[in-house]
Amino acid sequence: MSTDPADVENQRLEIRLLLEAIYQRSGYDFRGYASAHIKRRLDHVRARNRLASFCDMIHRLIYDPPFFDEVLAALSINVTEMFRDPHFYRAVRETVVPHLKTYPFIKVWHAGCAAGQEVYSMAILLKEEGMLSRAQIYGTDINPPVLETARRGIYPLEAVRQYTTNYQKAGGTASFADYYTAGYDSVALSADLKKTMLFSPHNLVTDGIFGEMHMIFCRNVLIYFGDDLQEKVIKLFLDSLCNGGFLCLGSKESLRFSAHADAFEVVDAREKIYRKRHVRALGMQGEP
Repeated sequence: MSTDPADVENQRLEIRLLLEAIYQRSGYDFRGYASAHIKRRLDHVRARNRLASFCDMIHRLIYDPPFFDEVLAALSINVTEMFRDPHFYRAVRETVVPHLKTYPFIKVWHAGCAAGQEVYSMAILLKEEGMLSRAQIYGTDINPPVLETARRGIYPLEAVRQYTTNYQKAGGTASFADYYTAGYDSVALSADLKKTMLFSPHNLVTDGIFGEMHMIFCRNVLIYFGDDLQEKVIKLFLDSLCNGGFLCLGSKESLRFSAHADAFEVVDAREKIYRKRHVRALGMQGEP
């Protein structure tokens, strides 16, 4: 596409109109996402469908439902794996779990869970810590097809080697093979892990708070949001956490410059694990 300044500005306008069309048609709101991320994803769809402009995409997504689904899938963030960043899961096991064990029952929310690999990872960790039977794990995403994949818990056999390596590095205490059944070119994760899981649609941009959670995972999602949307979602997490609840972000994400940073204490700066301060402690002298 052209790099002429006038043409670039026209492209930006077309993208804004396209995102507005998506919102008006479906309620999915990508208008606050980082512009570079949005343009890169839309460019792939435009080129793959041999469309000359983003304006052409607007007409097609309105009148072609399969194309709309293709655009939605392209804009969604679905890249993940089991025990991704094993050192993070080791930190959760060693630093966070001892606090969670003080509760008779815990609720854990994986926001933007994609195909569910990290949800199953947490279920395995809680099982090994003797906590799965007193936990409810929620997985939410805006993309219905990937949520269905998460519910099934069936993943490519070729990915298991990496999952196994991650699990071992994360401090797994059993054999990873104990948690799945292999068949043909896929593996099905244990039904026992699914008993405490609930997968449902939830849009971080437009939907409200999500219960009173003891722990929220939203890893490598905020990096795709613009500054204003990041602040909105962080406030959503703050309001969805119980006092003393934990928030886990991705390696390139941080609360450091957030307007809500003072509402959290840093548990592990490297692994981006934060804890919501007790309301009565806010503003007290000596609070870290």
